[in-house]
Amino acid sequence: MTTAQHKIGSGFGFRSSADDVLAGTDLTGKLAIVTGGYSGLGLETTRALTRAGAEVVVPARRPAAAREALADVAGAEVDELDLGDLDSVRAFSDRFLASQRTIDILIGNAAIMACPETRVGPGWEAQFATNHLGHFALVNRLWPALAPGGARVVSVSSAGHHTSDIRWDDPHWLRGYDKWQAYGQAKTANVLFAVRLDALGKDSGVRAFALHPGGILTPLQRHLAKEEMVERGWIDENGVPAVPDAFKTPEQGAATQVWAATSPQLDGMGGVYCEDCDIAETATADGDRTGVRDYAIDPVSAARLWALSAELTGVDAFA
Repeated sequence: MTTAQHKIGSGFGFRSSADDVLAGTDLTGKLAIVTGGYSGLGLETTRALTRAGAEVVVPARRPAAAREALADVAGAEVDELDLGDLDSVRAFSDRFLASQRTIDILIGNAAIMACPETRVGPGWEAQFATNHLGHFALVNRLWPALAPGGARVVSVSSAGHHTSDIRWDDPHWLRGYDKWQAYGQAKTANVLFAVRLDALGKDSGVRAFALHPGGILTPLQRHLAKEEMVERGWIDENGVPAVPDAFKTPEQGAATQVWAATSPQLDGMGGVYCEDCDIAETATADGDRTGVRDYAIDPVSAARLWALSAELTGVDAFA
């Protein structure tokens, strides 16, 4: 039985913070992995989880920068991981599995957005490779540590998934490149990944969720020129949010992934897309970017993407 893609009335909302959703929650003895957990929303997620008592492993492409950012965060541990490099994913996973620890929470938070055309590995488009394929390989390699504890796996997507379905005939953008559609495809992949992982993992007690964290100005925008953000109506000429109430703070932006990772309100549920600390509704056809598009939660597409991802990465814990 699948979880219905409808709001459940969580009591939280757009302005809730990560600390708000964790109020009264004791995560002592729990272990979380948060990719990219040293910058932007990831940093706030790590801080909130450790304040609640969790031990948090932060795999980082720039471990020195991560250690500096997390120097004052007790309970955070840094290791090296480049999601765009499958050898790096394997090495991190092997090191973690050798520690014989069990994972309670895995949050796939790290991402790149709207970057210039970039190729990684065997010529893969970087956003699809980093945001989706790297996390796909990571979760599958870490499966022996996820299953015993009945973990929750949280895939951080975006409203950007409204921009593009999976380009099944050209997922690596070999026939022309559009940075925003490529980002949209990668974010759709994040949702489909959660749908399929939940279907495969729930009998082992592993549940998966995807989410839109909200609009937040963070280092994720590093590839965008100021002029482009002004043109898109995000900031004014002085670099100040053009519509302040439209954006969340990083603490608020981290809330939905923390809620999805820990809330008892989601016990027994999974395979759904969340936003504003609740399960989202399916999107309407009027161009509104709230909710989730049908193509991003389609179980047939989710199974198709899983098979493609397993073929590309050579990893499938369920084969």
